[in-house]
Amino acid sequence: MRTLTRQVLFAAGLPVVLLGLWWVASDGSTDPFWPPLRTILRTFPSVWTGERLRTDLLPSVLRLACGYTLAGVVGVGLGTVIGSHRGVRAFCEPVLEFLRAVPPPVLVPVIMLFAGIGDTMKTVVIASGCVWPILLNTVEGVRAVDPVMLETARSYHVRGVGRLRHLVLRAASPQIVAGLRQALSVGIILMVISEMFAANNGIGFTVVQFQRSFAVPGMWTGILLLGLLGFLLSLAFQFAERRVLGWYHGLRASTRRP
Repeated sequence: MRTLTRQVLFAAGLPVVLLGLWWVASDGSTDPFWPPLRTILRTFPSVWTGERLRTDLLPSVLRLACGYTLAGVVGVGLGTVIGSHRGVRAFCEPVLEFLRAVPPPVLVPVIMLFAGIGDTMKTVVIASGCVWPILLNTVEGVRAVDPVMLETARSYHVRGVGRLRHLVLRAASPQIVAGLRQALSVGIILMVISEMFAANNGIGFTVVQFQRSFAVPGMWTGILLLGLLGFLLSLAFQFAERRVLGWYHGLRASTRRP
């Protein structure tokens, strides 16, 4: 518990310093588009009340969770198949490289044509961007499984689901988790972008509405909320990573000891 508290305080140190610099730099500002931080913080509680948290923050988080989960299932599943078979990898690689090079925000108008402007569109947009870091890291993680371990498993007749679960996915899990970490930040960005295109709620929609009505302090509160959301999700991910990859971090720590 003490270690976790120390990590949280260490992670919060730089944001606190940056907020302090922002406070000093914006103090006394008369620019309508650059209000003092104290004004933004004073506006924050009145904007993000319980009602707005329910109608805007909660839908955004649910869309992010659905798109991120869908990307995780598809990315890990396809990545395991592609990484396990050289022929499949050679066949799919050109198409994967082509699709990976297409920026997901460009696909928003296309996805709107097929999925409409509801939550399905936003979930698909988030998943379409999150899937690539997960997929590619899974492929590389599966490819990097030690051949000696694979041969040992074959010798002991460890096959099928047991081989996949206890050897392949376990050995590839550090890179899979790295892909999931990268996808989380991508998902937050795409969540906001999808809500700015066509929506009637969500954080991105609210920020745009404040901007269009020249409620600049309210707009800045939305940006602060997004930063806070990303920070909290990052902390939660680090906690889950420590639990899932405890064996991996323990192994690395043991190898560093003299």
